Amino acid sequence: MPRDPRYDILFEPVRIGPVTAPNRFYQTPHATGFGWQRPQSGAALRGVKAEGGWGVVCTEYCSIHPSSDDSPYAFLTLWEDDDIAPLALTADAIHAHKSLAGIELWHGGGHASNRMTRVPGIAPDVQPALYHLPATARAMDLADIRAFRGWQRDAAKRAKRAGFDIVYVYAGHDYLPFQFLSRRTNHRGDAYGGSLENRVRLLREMIEDTKEAVGDTCAVAVRLAVDELHGPEGITSQGEGREIIEMLAELPDLWDVNVAGALGNDSRSARYSAEGFQEENVAFVKRLTTKPVVSVGRFTSPDRMVSQIRRGVQDFIGAARPSIADPFLPAKIRDGREDEIRECIGCNICRAANNEGVGLRCTQNPTMGEEWRRGWHPERIAVYPKREKALVIGGGPAGLEAALTLGRRGLEVALAEAGEVFGGRLLREATLPGLQTWMRVRDWRLHMIGKLPNVELFAASRMGAADVAEFGADHLVLATGSTWRRDGVGVYAIRPLALPGALTPDDVFAGAKVEGPVVVYDDEHYFMGGALAEKLAAAGHEVHYVTTAGVASSWTVMTNEQDFLQARLIEAGVRLHPLKALKAQGNGEVHLACVYTGREEALPCGTLILCTGRLPETALLDDLTAQGIPATRIGDCLAPSSIADAVYSAHRYARLLGEPDLPPRRERAPLRSP
Repeated sequence: MPRDPRYDILFEPVRIGPVTAPNRFYQTPHATGFGWQRPQSGAALRGVKAEGGWGVVCTEYCSIHPSSDDSPYAFLTLWEDDDIAPLALTADAIHAHKSLAGIELWHGGGHASNRMTRVPGIAPDVQPALYHLPATARAMDLADIRAFRGWQRDAAKRAKRAGFDIVYVYAGHDYLPFQFLSRRTNHRGDAYGGSLENRVRLLREMIEDTKEAVGDTCAVAVRLAVDELHGPEGITSQGEGREIIEMLAELPDLWDVNVAGALGNDSRSARYSAEGFQEENVAFVKRLTTKPVVSVGRFTSPDRMVSQIRRGVQDFIGAARPSIADPFLPAKIRDGREDEIRECIGCNICRAANNEGVGLRCTQNPTMGEEWRRGWHPERIAVYPKREKALVIGGGPAGLEAALTLGRRGLEVALAEAGEVFGGRLLREATLPGLQTWMRVRDWRLHMIGKLPNVELFAASRMGAADVAEFGADHLVLATGSTWRRDGVGVYAIRPLALPGALTPDDVFAGAKVEGPVVVYDDEHYFMGGALAEKLAAAGHEVHYVTTAGVASSWTVMTNEQDFLQARLIEAGVRLHPLKALKAQGNGEVHLACVYTGREEALPCGTLILCTGRLPETALLDDLTAQGIPATRIGDCLAPSSIADAVYSAHRYARLLGEPDLPPRRERAPLRSP
């Protein structure tokens, strides 16, 4: 289909200093979990982004010196000339599709752990390590600053030799150059501290040094946090953030601006931010400079993208998470297929992967991170060599993904759902505060299935073993989901309890009567316990949130949501009881015990809600097994987990059907002779 002319502006070329981007789609730097150890994986991932139409594709953070070591997390390095060739793989993969390649040069300062190199950390002042270590970063003297500027220059020269078109000066996310900018972390009394002009001095010198190092063939970009969200104590978009832009307005070739000292503020989940939420903080930048500006905002709507450009908010559409959910987002708009965009749901499972120190993953895009190690492509898949039928039972995330992927492979697919509506767990979870975007997991798959003539959907079609036998499928796939446990078994408690009066989230979603005071017991630690507590408090209940962890919904630390979540619970009046294990229920109260001392206490309770473990739904499987009918389980009915894991499980099954199930490829350093 031809492109909608409303979106023509998104495909205009934009000049960035000495180079020109072919369009306005700019994949901003984001982590992959591959780093310097897995260069082929990183190159393949970035290459797919360029193939998908992103006019600029940037790397993740690339350390300029061993004093900036983020181990155990994956990061790139340009410490020495031997680092050039591995990074050239990424630049070449991006250039193969006529896109510009950007590299984000990085020094973490007090945020760098240096656990691998064991080099003492450095910062503007003596300060405890910001990595929560029993260590201290030492204050940089003038010789250290001169050395640091040399590291930036040397890394920039290496980046140019590796073939990158855009080289970053990274002054955001609370890393070393930003630590010099902020009054909160810079208390120096020399030429690099005190007045804002002095605190900006190092950033100015870094820009000048980098431009000198790369000459007139590479653009120099500055990534700057214009508001660290600490009020007048720190840099703000109405105060020093604006003044910094005014001081340096024409010096770099591009401004990449955002909010946040911390990464979690910049990449907020959809639960705590709307699409384009940073606009109010960054919109002023374009009015102060003639240089192109890029920012992010989890943009997935082409109309909102056009609005950003036409209203003068930015020159590029910056994206990290939307480019992960759909690497082919620009190509789909270009080709008049914007209805096929796989929209980011803002769940931050991608951020969790980085925080866990593993390869990138995505709820919407199960091929993300598998480009090299499994050879998976988000838009292409091998046709199944036989004309066979598949029956998928269960229309939740896993069932929908299996039906879509099997259909794309050419099988005749029937998807049977017992309920009136497709969506499975999404129908319940998307009713929780801030999780409405999660329905995109269902909606996109239903839309794409609707384009396939070989996939049929059957709602209100509960299947028994006799029905399955009569259908006679060549491949039977069970995606029947899971149910929440009623016995209190979770992460901490492994012995079942007799809790006949307790409810589970399934009961609450089904409309069970809830009377206060409500006790939500969380021994699962992801979103459910905290979200239910918030929802019930909003409904007017007195809510007590009890957890065996030290904070509410503790695993959401990985998704950068925990701080926001706990603050919201406190503001909602939810009473928090951390580090307490459930022991019993009865006589209008629950009995809790300290997880450390065992000291017990009672808490008034009208309704107890258990957010602990889940059990696979296996009733149909048991009947099939008894009749000797083979079936394959996927998603939560195989192993209850996140929606991302359920979708991946389904995609893996469908992608590998008829193929050998080989281990994923691993990147190994070549062996050297002794």
